[in-house]
Amino acid sequence: MAISRYLESRKNIAGSACGLAGLVLTFTGVAGPYWPVVVAGLYGAGALIAPPERPALPDLPDPSAQLDQVRADFDEVRAYLSDIDLSVTAAARLGELTELLSALLDRAWSTELLAHDPESVHALSRIVRRDLPEAVDSFARTRWWTRMTPGTESPELHLEQQLSFLKKDAEHLAAGLRDAEARRQETHTRYLEDRSDR
Repeated sequence: MAISRYLESRKNIAGSACGLAGLVLTFTGVAGPYWPVVVAGLYGAGALIAPPERPALPDLPDPSAQLDQVRADFDEVRAYLSDIDLSVTAAARLGELTELLSALLDRAWSTELLAHDPESVHALSRIVRRDLPEAVDSFARTRWWTRMTPGTESPELHLEQQLSFLKKDAEHLAAGLRDAEARRQETHTRYLEDRSDR
Protein backbone atom coordinates (compact mmCIF):
# COMPACT_ATOMS: atom_id res chain seq x y z
CA MET A 1 0.00 0.00 0.00
CA ALA A 2 2.77 2.42 0.96
CA ILE A 3 4.76 1.46 -2.16
CA SER A 4 1.86 2.08 -4.51
CA ARG A 5 1.18 5.40 -2.75
CA TYR A 6 4.83 6.41 -3.24
CA LEU A 7 4.79 5.37 -6.89
CA GLU A 8 1.87 7.74 -7.47
CA SER A 9 3.34 10.55 -5.35
CA ARG A 10 4.56 13.88 -6.65
CA LYS A 11 8.06 13.16 -5.36
CA ASN A 12 8.37 9.98 -7.43
CA ILE A 13 6.93 11.64 -10.54
CA ALA A 14 9.28 14.64 -10.25
CA GLY A 15 12.25 12.36 -9.50
CA SER A 16 11.41 10.12 -12.46
CA ALA A 17 11.18 13.11 -14.79
CA CYS A 18 14.60 14.33 -13.65
CA GLY A 19 15.97 10.77 -13.91
CA LEU A 20 14.76 10.64 -17.53
CA ALA A 21 16.60 13.89 -18.13
CA GLY A 22 19.70 12.14 -16.75
CA LEU A 23 19.18 9.29 -19.22
CA VAL A 24 18.91 11.82 -22.05
CA LEU A 25 22.22 13.31 -20.89
CA THR A 26 23.72 9.81 -20.87
CA PHE A 27 22.63 9.03 -24.43
CA THR A 28 23.92 12.38 -25.69
CA GLY A 29 27.29 11.56 -24.14
CA VAL A 30 27.33 14.37 -21.54
CA ALA A 31 27.22 12.10 -18.45
CA GLY A 32 30.06 9.87 -19.58
CA PRO A 33 31.07 6.90 -17.43
CA TYR A 34 29.39 8.39 -14.37
CA TRP A 35 25.89 8.07 -15.83
CA PRO A 36 24.46 5.96 -12.94
CA VAL A 37 25.49 8.68 -10.45
CA VAL A 38 24.02 11.42 -12.69
CA VAL A 39 20.69 9.60 -13.15
CA ALA A 40 20.42 8.73 -9.43
CA GLY A 41 21.45 12.27 -8.43
CA LEU A 42 18.91 13.88 -10.75
CA TYR A 43 16.20 11.52 -9.50
CA GLY A 44 17.04 12.44 -5.88
CA ALA A 45 17.13 16.17 -6.69
CA GLY A 46 13.73 15.94 -8.40
CA ALA A 47 12.27 14.06 -5.46
CA LEU A 48 13.63 16.69 -3.05
CA ILE A 49 12.32 19.73 -4.92
CA ALA A 50 8.87 18.27 -5.57
CA PRO A 51 6.08 19.88 -3.58
CA PRO A 52 4.80 17.83 -0.66
CA GLU A 53 1.67 15.76 -0.96
CA ARG A 54 -1.51 17.46 0.11
CA PRO A 55 -3.71 15.47 2.42
CA ALA A 56 -7.14 14.68 1.05
CA LEU A 57 -9.96 16.95 2.13
CA PRO A 58 -12.19 15.44 4.78
CA ASP A 59 -15.47 14.12 3.48
CA LEU A 60 -17.83 16.41 5.37
CA PRO A 61 -21.56 16.50 4.73
CA ASP A 62 -22.71 19.39 2.58
CA PRO A 63 -25.21 21.88 4.03
CA SER A 64 -28.14 20.24 2.23
CA ALA A 65 -27.39 16.96 4.04
CA GLN A 66 -27.13 18.88 7.30
CA LEU A 67 -30.51 20.48 6.54
CA ASP A 68 -32.06 17.06 6.01
CA GLN A 69 -30.85 16.05 9.48
CA VAL A 70 -32.17 19.30 11.00
CA ARG A 71 -35.55 18.64 9.33
CA ALA A 72 -35.66 15.14 10.85
CA ASP A 73 -34.71 16.55 14.25
CA PHE A 74 -37.40 19.24 13.93
CA ASP A 75 -40.02 16.56 13.28
CA GLU A 76 -38.94 14.83 16.51
CA VAL A 77 -39.03 18.13 18.42
CA ARG A 78 -42.56 18.85 17.12
CA ALA A 79 -43.71 15.42 18.27
CA TYR A 80 -42.21 16.16 21.70
CA LEU A 81 -43.86 19.60 21.85
CA SER A 82 -47.29 18.16 21.10
CA ASP A 83 -47.17 16.27 24.41
CA ILE A 84 -46.50 19.39 26.53
CA ASP A 85 -49.43 21.14 28.23
CA LEU A 86 -49.00 24.90 27.77
CA SER A 87 -50.92 28.03 28.62
CA VAL A 88 -52.87 29.69 25.81
CA THR A 89 -50.30 32.47 25.34
CA ALA A 90 -47.31 30.11 25.41
CA ALA A 91 -49.06 27.74 22.99
CA ALA A 92 -49.75 30.65 20.61
CA ARG A 93 -46.12 31.79 20.73
CA LEU A 94 -44.90 28.23 20.27
CA GLY A 95 -47.23 27.84 17.28
CA GLU A 96 -45.86 31.03 15.67
CA LEU A 97 -42.29 29.85 16.22
CA THR A 98 -42.85 26.35 14.84
CA GLU A 99 -44.67 27.79 11.83
CA LEU A 100 -41.73 30.07 11.10
CA LEU A 101 -39.25 27.22 11.57
CA SER A 102 -41.33 25.02 9.25
CA ALA A 103 -41.19 27.74 6.60
CA LEU A 104 -37.43 28.08 7.00
CA LEU A 105 -36.96 24.33 6.69
CA ASP A 106 -39.31 24.00 3.71
CA ARG A 107 -37.61 21.98 0.98
CA ALA A 108 -39.14 24.01 -1.82
CA TRP A 109 -37.02 27.10 -1.34
CA SER A 110 -34.79 26.92 1.73
CA THR A 111 -32.39 24.23 0.54
CA GLU A 112 -30.82 26.38 -2.14
CA LEU A 113 -30.69 29.51 0.02
CA LEU A 114 -29.38 27.82 3.15
CA ALA A 115 -26.94 25.61 1.25
CA HIS A 116 -24.85 28.70 0.50
CA ASP A 117 -25.03 30.04 4.05
CA PRO A 118 -23.52 27.67 6.64
CA GLU A 119 -23.93 30.28 9.40
CA SER A 120 -27.69 30.25 8.88
CA VAL A 121 -27.72 26.44 8.90
CA HIS A 122 -25.86 26.55 12.22
CA ALA A 123 -28.24 29.14 13.70
CA LEU A 124 -31.28 27.16 12.59
CA SER A 125 -29.77 23.95 13.92
CA ARG A 126 -29.06 25.59 17.28
CA ILE A 127 -32.68 26.75 17.62
CA VAL A 128 -34.15 23.37 16.62
CA ARG A 129 -31.73 21.06 18.41
CA ARG A 130 -30.86 22.96 21.55
CA ASP A 131 -32.68 26.18 22.39
CA LEU A 132 -36.31 25.21 21.74
CA PRO A 133 -36.22 21.75 23.40
CA GLU A 134 -34.28 23.15 26.36
CA ALA A 135 -36.75 26.00 26.87
CA VAL A 136 -39.77 23.69 26.86
CA ASP A 137 -38.05 21.01 28.94
CA SER A 138 -36.97 23.50 31.62
CA PHE A 139 -40.56 24.81 31.69
CA ALA A 140 -41.95 21.30 32.17
CA ARG A 141 -39.53 20.59 35.01
CA THR A 142 -39.90 23.95 36.75
CA ARG A 143 -43.71 23.87 36.59
CA TRP A 144 -43.76 20.85 38.85
CA TRP A 145 -41.63 22.56 41.50
CA THR A 146 -43.67 25.75 41.27
CA ARG A 147 -46.82 23.85 42.21
CA MET A 148 -45.09 22.79 45.43
CA THR A 149 -43.94 26.34 46.25
CA PRO A 150 -46.70 28.81 45.38
CA GLY A 151 -45.88 32.50 45.10
CA THR A 152 -42.76 32.10 42.97
CA GLU A 153 -42.38 33.58 39.51
CA SER A 154 -44.46 31.83 36.88
CA PRO A 155 -42.57 29.38 34.64
CA GLU A 156 -45.09 30.18 31.87
CA LEU A 157 -43.85 33.77 31.87
CA HIS A 158 -40.25 32.62 31.39
CA LEU A 159 -41.27 30.21 28.64
CA GLU A 160 -43.21 32.95 26.83
CA GLN A 161 -40.16 35.23 26.99
CA GLN A 162 -37.84 32.49 25.75
CA LEU A 163 -40.17 31.67 22.87
CA SER A 164 -40.33 35.37 21.97
CA PHE A 165 -36.52 35.54 21.87
CA LEU A 166 -36.32 32.41 19.74
CA LYS A 167 -38.94 33.81 17.36
CA LYS A 168 -36.87 37.01 17.02
CA ASP A 169 -33.81 34.89 16.19
CA ALA A 170 -35.77 32.97 13.56
CA GLU A 171 -37.22 36.20 12.13
CA HIS A 172 -33.72 37.67 11.93
CA LEU A 173 -32.56 34.55 10.11
CA ALA A 174 -35.51 34.75 7.69
CA ALA A 175 -34.85 38.45 7.06
CA GLY A 176 -31.21 37.71 6.27
CA LEU A 177 -32.20 35.01 3.79
CA ARG A 178 -34.80 37.31 2.25
CA ASP A 179 -32.19 40.08 1.86
CA ALA A 180 -29.71 37.64 0.30
CA GLU A 181 -32.33 36.53 -2.21
CA ALA A 182 -33.25 40.15 -2.99
CA ARG A 183 -29.56 41.02 -3.55
CA ARG A 184 -29.20 38.00 -5.80
CA GLN A 185 -32.19 39.11 -7.87
CA GLU A 186 -30.89 42.70 -8.10
CA THR A 187 -27.48 41.43 -9.18
CA HIS A 188 -29.03 39.33 -11.92
CA THR A 189 -31.12 42.30 -13.08
CA ARG A 190 -27.98 44.48 -13.29
CA TYR A 191 -26.18 41.73 -15.18
CA LEU A 192 -29.00 41.48 -17.73
CA GLU A 193 -29.19 45.26 -17.98
CA ASP A 194 -25.43 45.55 -18.63
CA ARG A 195 -25.60 42.77 -21.19
CA SER A 196 -28.46 44.40 -23.07
CA ASP A 197 -26.55 47.74 -23.23
CA ARG A 198 -23.72 46.21 -25.25
